[in-house]
Amino acid sequence: MENSTRVTEFIFVGITDNPDLQIPLFFIFTLIYLITLIGNVGMIMLILVDSLLHIPMYLFLGNLSLVDLGYSTAVTPKVMAQLLIGSNVISYSECAAQMFFFAVFLTVENFLLAVMAFDRYAAVCKPLHYATIMTTGVCEYLIIGCYVLAFLTASIHTGNIFSLSYCRSNVINHFFCDAPPVLALSCSDIHRTELVVFIFVGIDVTISNVVIVVSYLFIFVTVLRMHSSEGHQKAFSTCASHLTAISIFYGTSLFMYLESNASHSMGSDKLASVFYAIVIPMLNPLVYSLRNKEVKSAFKRTVGKAKSSIRLIFIHV
Repeated sequence: MENSTRVTEFIFVGITDNPDLQIPLFFIFTLIYLITLIGNVGMIMLILVDSLLHIPMYLFLGNLSLVDLGYSTAVTPKVMAQLLIGSNVISYSECAAQMFFFAVFLTVENFLLAVMAFDRYAAVCKPLHYATIMTTGVCEYLIIGCYVLAFLTASIHTGNIFSLSYCRSNVINHFFCDAPPVLALSCSDIHRTELVVFIFVGIDVTISNVVIVVSYLFIFVTVLRMHSSEGHQKAFSTCASHLTAISIFYGTSLFMYLESNASHSMGSDKLASVFYAIVIPMLNPLVYSLRNKEVKSAFKRTVGKAKSSIRLIFIHV
């Protein structure tokens, strides 16, 4: 890579150049990151310790929390450093690593949401065969497949971008190493690279969306055939959290990556990027915990066991 570029480091413009906003934004992003850490780590631990949550839906949800934590950590601490101490410089290799890991976790989430849609289809449309369809082995293969595809996509995505020459400005008009602002600095012909990025992102999103749309079409038809309001309510509660997560995720990521170059605006990209790179990882555990009775019950059971253990310790002391 070093032979193909004279740039050894990049400088971020950052979210804002207004010094009066930097400290307030630092505290806001610090609070968001702390909630993200507590929410996602808490969700993972809750799923691990509560045996009643050892079912496919929560196996997928645990991995969703893991990838949310991953791509938030790839971006947010660096943004906090930019705002607090003005640490806007990132080395060439660190920039490539940040882009790679962010792409990996974002792509895994994209595929996981599709896998979770299929899981909801099996739960609503094939309840009697659910246990034989979503076996532990099937779930493990689906999750491994999500990670393998994500690593392959991210490797091609990042390798393609960092094989270009960077010999002009090294100032990235963004707050992290994302594809569009980095490509804008290249002095190579970027049309082929842009096409490859667009094709791979397009294929990943299209596959996931086809699985999600087809799964929910079958769910919708099944719900229409139900004659009891109790069945409608159960189906809705089964799918509501997942539908909310899908709406939040695709609403911003599609805006960022699939808009045309003619309408491309770095200002709007930054706003969208703040939401999907920093805010969404905080929202997912909140969506699944606030709207899910099983998660609430598991939390109460875990807190109850913890209180009992503490009482026993004090009694013996």
